[in-house]
Amino acid sequence: MQLPSFIGTLADYSCLAQRCHDAGALLVASFYPVALGIVKTPGEMGADIAVAEGQSLGIPAGFGGPYLGVLATRKAHVRKMPGRLAAATQDAQGRRGFVLTLQAREQHIRREKAMSNICSNEALCALRALVHMCLLGKEGIRELAVQCHSKAEYLKSRLGFAALLNDGPTFNEFALRLPRNAQDVVARMAARGFLAGLPLEPLGVGGPNDLLVAVTERRTRQELDAYAQALKDTACS
Repeated sequence: MQLPSFIGTLADYSCLAQRCHDAGALLVASFYPVALGIVKTPGEMGADIAVAEGQSLGIPAGFGGPYLGVLATRKAHVRKMPGRLAAATQDAQGRRGFVLTLQAREQHIRREKAMSNICSNEALCALRALVHMCLLGKEGIRELAVQCHSKAEYLKSRLGFAALLNDGPTFNEFALRLPRNAQDVVARMAARGFLAGLPLEPLGVGGPNDLLVAVTERRTRQELDAYAQALKDTACS
């Protein structure tokens, strides 16, 4: 399951997790890291494995990369995880340190049974994400999430000329049904200097007039107002 969904809808999957476990299955959650500042986490819902794209954790868009992945699991499954696991420990003098753990999973220890054969290095991206989160802190991460959510809700309130497609609450993305073709609107908005959103029909998840819109903490109210007016002018003319 995806949290939020592809078109931005939020849901509590606790009941689904229980049904999976009753059937002897695992629940895997794909989540948006920033949303967890205010949204119930996959672990709290009962998910067994959680994965995410870490680009939103302070990594520039960079024309498509490099980025980093996020992978978490319950303790029962850690021996099946690929990649390197770092854990806290103490040295002989009682000083705190960090080491790679569960080394029996690595190809340089037990090649024939290794769960890890990863030779690329995402450490710089992971370090940047760590610095980003440390600078924000717990309250900063929550404030970041609040900003994304509140600005998206504000933009929703300015787009009354379009139908909202989400059947539940959203975080920072939502889907609209415009009065005219979404791909045409996106092209015309681009000529006015706006990245309007993502047309959904080419992806097989919507009709020709359906558009996915995203709002981040970087957008000001003036920018949101300008976008709303431009979208109304373009979609309704």
